[in-house]
Amino acid sequence: MNYETVIGIEIHCELKTKTKMFSSAPVSFAKHQNSCVNEIDLGHPGTLPSVNKEAVIQALKACMALNCTIDPVIRFDRKNYYYPDLPKGYQITQQFHPVGLRGSVTIETAAGKRDVRINRLHMEEDTAKQFHYATETWIDYNRAGTPLVEIVSEPDMRSADEAVAFVEKLRTLLYYLGVSDVKMEEGSMRCDINISLRPEGTTEYGVKTEIKNLNSINNIRLAVESEIIRQTAILSAGDKVEQATRRYDDTLKSTVMMRKKEGNVDYKYFPEPNIPPIRLAAEWIEEIRSSLPELPEQRSIRYTEVLGLSDYDAKILTQNKELSDYFDEVLNYTTFTKLAANWCISELPAYVSQENLSELHTTLTPKSLASMIDKIGQNIVSSKQAKEIFPHLIKGESLQSIIDRLHISQVSDTAELSDIINKTLDEQPQSIVDYHNGKDRALGFLVGQIMKKTKGQANPVVTNELLLAELTRRKPE
Repeated sequence: MNYETVIGIEIHCELKTKTKMFSSAPVSFAKHQNSCVNEIDLGHPGTLPSVNKEAVIQALKACMALNCTIDPVIRFDRKNYYYPDLPKGYQITQQFHPVGLRGSVTIETAAGKRDVRINRLHMEEDTAKQFHYATETWIDYNRAGTPLVEIVSEPDMRSADEAVAFVEKLRTLLYYLGVSDVKMEEGSMRCDINISLRPEGTTEYGVKTEIKNLNSINNIRLAVESEIIRQTAILSAGDKVEQATRRYDDTLKSTVMMRKKEGNVDYKYFPEPNIPPIRLAAEWIEEIRSSLPELPEQRSIRYTEVLGLSDYDAKILTQNKELSDYFDEVLNYTTFTKLAANWCISELPAYVSQENLSELHTTLTPKSLASMIDKIGQNIVSSKQAKEIFPHLIKGESLQSIIDRLHISQVSDTAELSDIINKTLDEQPQSIVDYHNGKDRALGFLVGQIMKKTKGQANPVVTNELLLAELTRRKPE
């Protein structure tokens, strides 16, 4: 029997704020343990939470980008459970009134574009972080209270590829918005995957397994693929999949049991008594909407429809916000759009790691790169010569000083080139015969001889035009 995979994803994303969701303690990463926490985060008696306005703004931006319906009244609920990483003994969340409902995003799949529905987006506070050792567990409360949004999809995905495409799409959107740094390796974006199988052609959902805390795109793919294999084997053997929570083990390359689920846990939710409902002014919501930056899809459309770039170029550029931002700045100083795109797509990443693109301005300014691109476009410097220049340019040396020091210039004068071409042809009469006999290598040989005479400085476009014209004129009788 063939089975269809059904996947839903929950994404926890830390918001990019200076302070925590309900306290003034700083949000930080990799600071000394338990140094960024205060009485409110630890739930000391007599302390009261205060809603972080910036976190609300960031959550609203995420709702808008995901096409969610926004609830103009912010309400919080208390989720009661005891766990060592939850110092208050409860978590402040939005169970009954999420800030965003019924959104959607479009993902690219092998079969084309498709929409994935968003069930809800709600705000909450993060838990502390546990470190498990052989006989004890240590807890760092620095993360406790960090602002989060949880984004819950509908079970609309059918493969590991689609799950990966969904997570990558959300990751890119949230990063462009400035809502989060989405560093999965640091835990600021984490995924839980709900996956079940059902016989093809049926509509009833199978028994789902939840895979917790996936922290890389690669592990999302591997976890989904391994779980499909595991559940297929169980169903094919005539057994039943048990509802459970599992985790992906990178060493075993499979999911392993964490705990079984026999039903839904009763968290005794009730409205958070210390935070009254907050009504958001319609004008304020629209002010936030008008401040949204250009998102990847909008930028891609501008690149293709306004700038005339290919779909491929637009896709490569928009995949990395820093690279795309840098490209846009280069265009402030040059009109050679396609050349600029080529250099930003091909040459820049070869010299600069993706992580350091944001620091590129300190050495290779957009104006400096644009100056070199102008010289290529104006046939003052060849593409080959530009590749000699670039390693020096990226270290901060001025373009003209590099050209002067390396004695780089391009011969484009037609009279000078014609003289060199005629001398070359006079010296290579057999090549003329070979060319007219259809031997294509003869043309490449002649170009090589001309480049040798000009020390590689002949303009290749002008050289080819003049050489072909002269070869036509010298057609053997």
